[in-house]
Amino acid sequence: MDLYEYQAKELFAKHGVPTQSGVVVTDASAAVAAAEQIGGMVVVKAQVKTGGRGKAGGVKLAKSAAEAGEKADAILGLDIKGHIVHKVLITGAADIEQEYYVSYLLDRANRTFLAMASVEGGMDIEEVAATKPEALAKVLIDPLVGVNAEVAASISDTAGFPADIREQVIEVLQRLWDVFVKEDATLVEVNPLVKTPEGQVMALDGKVTIDENAEFRHADHAALVDLAAENGLELKAKEKGLNYVKLEGEVGIIGNGAGLVMSTLDVVAYAGEKHKGVRPANFLDIGGGASAQVMADGLEIVLGDPDVKSVFVNVFGGITACDAVANGIVQAIALLEGQGEPVTKPIVCRLDGNNAAAGRDILSKANLSVIHVVETMDDAADRVAALAAGA
Repeated sequence: MDLYEYQAKELFAKHGVPTQSGVVVTDASAAVAAAEQIGGMVVVKAQVKTGGRGKAGGVKLAKSAAEAGEKADAILGLDIKGHIVHKVLITGAADIEQEYYVSYLLDRANRTFLAMASVEGGMDIEEVAATKPEALAKVLIDPLVGVNAEVAASISDTAGFPADIREQVIEVLQRLWDVFVKEDATLVEVNPLVKTPEGQVMALDGKVTIDENAEFRHADHAALVDLAAENGLELKAKEKGLNYVKLEGEVGIIGNGAGLVMSTLDVVAYAGEKHKGVRPANFLDIGGGASAQVMADGLEIVLGDPDVKSVFVNVFGGITACDAVANGIVQAIALLEGQGEPVTKPIVCRLDGNNAAAGRDILSKANLSVIHVVETMDDAADRVAALAAGA
């Protein structure tokens, strides 16, 4: 889960990283009040879960409270890389002598953690990384050691931080590592980390991504979820314990096993090229136990997407045999109808593996007009794509 800047800064403060506080507002009048409370010049910063806010006009300096209201009004509603700004952070303006960059991330390619740091931070850090890769220090982190004072000193010296702030940087790097580890993050980034004219080092911005798989260890992380920004279907699926991701397409996908579902997305996308370019509408893995209730929950989620025109149920019977899955599909349709949600969109079913023939026989004998039984995965993908295209 990606966090907003203000949420990242709250975690920074929790772990002793020097940073700025601020006030989050959703309208211009509240921005004026926040600026009056802070006093002096303020910065109005768009709160969206993407980078490049400054270049997109999402970060503006205001010299007065009235101007803060004007800047907030201009930023609210702004589209920044597909993210609409619904709230802004008002913080005091800070004098900056120098900008730096530091981050920790999960290096999946090397199966370890990676620290990155540069004394050439700021809005153009991406350009620095592309044109002057030697200016971006990269230090692999041993997970058994972490970032102690010695490792932090190595990161600081490799990046070339000035001697007069070296000790501060070493301390900040250790505290940021605390954020990374203790909050189960996969990314902790500060851009810019700044030096003020008084020689203080502080995090003026923050980007944090936390691992949702570790949420059982962090009851407080539930408060970080922005329910207003979350996809309604994804929230509903989460409540039902389903692994669902909304995509931009017309073919609903239900499968058992992440690998099979990923393969299904591919074959549907390929088949859709011949049928008006239709695409998969979602990823939904119902797992190994395709009971009637699980299948009903899955169908309810997928059919609740107004973009879905047809549904592909692709199941490989293993521990759960295909005849049990077939019974689950039939009972699921009955359950939905009993809930006042009759199924009218076509459902293409492909069953393979344990008791596949028996499963297909059950679906055929159910004589449900919405069910189309197809034996092979490729043929099923072609059929469901054609149905979504209106054939």
